[in-house]
Amino acid sequence: MSAWASRRGFIEAFVEPETVVNEMSVVLVDETGAFIRRPIGGPKGIDTVGKLLGCPVYDVEETGYPQRMRERLERERILRRREEQRERRKAFDARQAQQARQEGREAEEK
Repeated sequence: MSAWASRRGFIEAFVEPETVVNEMSVVLVDETGAFIRRPIGGPKGIDTVGKLLGCPVYDVEETGYPQRMRERLERERILRRREEQRERRKAFDARQAQQARQEGREAEEK
C-alpha cells in the first residue's frame, strides 16, 4: 500500500466492513479515481492505515465511494465493452471474408 500511495499526489482511504465473504479491507483512491483494495485485518488496521499513509480515512458505509472512483470504473467499463465489440466485429468480418472466399471457390468450380 505504501508503495502505491507514494506514487500518487493525493489519496484517501475508505474502510469497507467485514462481510461473510471478505474480511475488513481498505480501498485507497487517488486523485484520478485509480484505486487498490487491501485487507487490513480488523479495526486496529484502520488506525495503522491512517498513520502509515498520512491520509484521511473514511467509513465507506457512511460516505460511500468517491465520485471520481465511480466515474473511472464507468469509463473503464465502457472502454472494455468497446474493445470487446471491436474484437467481435473483427471476428465477424474475418468469418464473412472466409465465407466469401469459399463461395468464390465454389462458384469457380462449377
